[in-house]
Amino acid sequence: MLRSQIIGTWRLVSREDRTLDGEPRIDPVLGPDPVAILVYDEGGNFAAQFMRRDRSMISMPPSMTAPGGNNSTSVNGYDAYFGVYTVDEASGTVTQTLLGALSAADVGKVVTRELRMIDGTLTIELQTTSVTGEPIVRTLRWTRAST
Repeated sequence: MLRSQIIGTWRLVSREDRTLDGEPRIDPVLGPDPVAILVYDEGGNFAAQFMRRDRSMISMPPSMTAPGGNNSTSVNGYDAYFGVYTVDEASGTVTQTLLGALSAADVGKVVTRELRMIDGTLTIELQTTSVTGEPIVRTLRWTRAST
């Protein structure tokens, strides 16, 4: 069961944005290689935090979000949110309801992502938009930090 496989703490290996034509795009807020942690517990709770590796180089508005509903708002190269989740085993998706977030506008947001477990790597994929509004596919690969 996918739900039991994702329980634990995960560290981000890679975060890749590509256009629908496969062209790479770099998120100007979190950069090409952010640091992140993701936690799913047995009780249906989750938490995620993302940070740009070098936040001293940020030259953007303090708060920035992409227009798509599958995005959350980053503030000064940092993004964090938590809430509850459910896994749809048949479709291989996780639906997350944000109960708390760095940006108040994200509280209550419901997002759905595709999940795959391959050789101990958790891959999460979603269709969203870049900060410029361009449709993209975001792929996040995670490795287990603990169970």
